[in-house]
Amino acid sequence: MQSYNRPKLDIPKTNFEKALDWTALIVFFSWVIYLIVIWSNLPAEVPGHYDAAGNITRMGSKWELIILPVIAGFLAIFLSFFEKHPEWHNYLNLNERNIEFQYKNSRLMLNVLKNIMVFLFAAISWNTIQVGLGKAESLGFWFMPVFLAFIFIPMIFFIVRSIRHK
Repeated sequence: MQSYNRPKLDIPKTNFEKALDWTALIVFFSWVIYLIVIWSNLPAEVPGHYDAAGNITRMGSKWELIILPVIAGFLAIFLSFFEKHPEWHNYLNLNERNIEFQYKNSRLMLNVLKNIMVFLFAAISWNTIQVGLGKAESLGFWFMPVFLAFIFIPMIFFIVRSIRHK
């Protein structure tokens, strides 16, 4: 089925998707409020970059902390837009029998990944603030493997789920 022939189906969001969205929204605004509240206590320089082992490789201005919520916000808005248009997504085996399932699966994958990204960016920001305040030394060795697992495990799960549902 070619993408320009795909029908637009009106499939309401599930309660799970809504709960994830609300949780991410609460996390996002709590993160921004925390950043505003803690701002005056932050030193002029905070970690600006980490290596794969979680060690600080560059210090930067505390103003760089604003970049993470901006990126997370744009990602969330961008992915929310594509969630609403599953007919634009790429599919391995889309046909008349499985179109509704594939749309729901693809939309759910985007929803999960979007919200995980908000949580992960908030975690990076929070840890960077903790390092800046002297309460932590780095992101830690386990941050990168955990970050990658949180991204790739859901992607693999939803892709396998899509392939199995021919």
